[in-house]
Amino acid sequence: MASLALPVNEVFETIQGEGFHTGVPSIFVRLQGCDVGCSWCDTKHTWQVLESDRVQPELIIGASGDTARWAMLTPNQLLEQFKTRYQAKHIVITGGEPCIYDLHELTNVLITAGYSVQIETSGTYPVKAAAKAWVTVSPKVDMKGGKVVIEQALHRANEIKHPVARERDLTNLKTLLTGMTSNLDVLVCLQPISQQQRATELCIQACIENNWRLSLQTHKFIGIE
Repeated sequence: MASLALPVNEVFETIQGEGFHTGVPSIFVRLQGCDVGCSWCDTKHTWQVLESDRVQPELIIGASGDTARWAMLTPNQLLEQFKTRYQAKHIVITGGEPCIYDLHELTNVLITAGYSVQIETSGTYPVKAAAKAWVTVSPKVDMKGGKVVIEQALHRANEIKHPVARERDLTNLKTLLTGMTSNLDVLVCLQPISQQQRATELCIQACIENNWRLSLQTHKFIGIE
């Protein structure tokens, strides 16, 4: 059976700046394609998968930047580049919205090769990945794309990393958690949007009241990607 190639926007090595794995050296694989429509998204260039933006794989590996270009790469092609170019042993599959795609093959290949794998998703698509993959769901509620957060993604989550700008965002999170029929002990992290003072204050208060964790975008504080 042919290997499943995926549209990759960029691959780069850095330090994970958010959530449970904050501080862990990581290789980020950003996939192209997203229809969720978050207004504050800082990777809007990944939303559309246009054939006119397709490039050769060698232009993607090791490159980063806010461009819409993408290349088709198989799991084994990515694995070979990880082995020869990078030192990190933690892979973060992000987007865009990576769960638009079936990630079983990619995650299984990487885990078999000795890497830990994390998926960052909006929770609006089913998570199709290896059982050992760590799934970070950042629930996106009432976004422009009209998607809804689904139970399967919440059930599969190892952590819920919720972006917060105002009180309404906390209300949405509590509604999601109340409606969950499984995975009741999932790790919850609150992340102030754009480090806004009011959002940070709301997150701190809610974390203390609910025994949740605070997730700051540390990569932005120290000036790395």
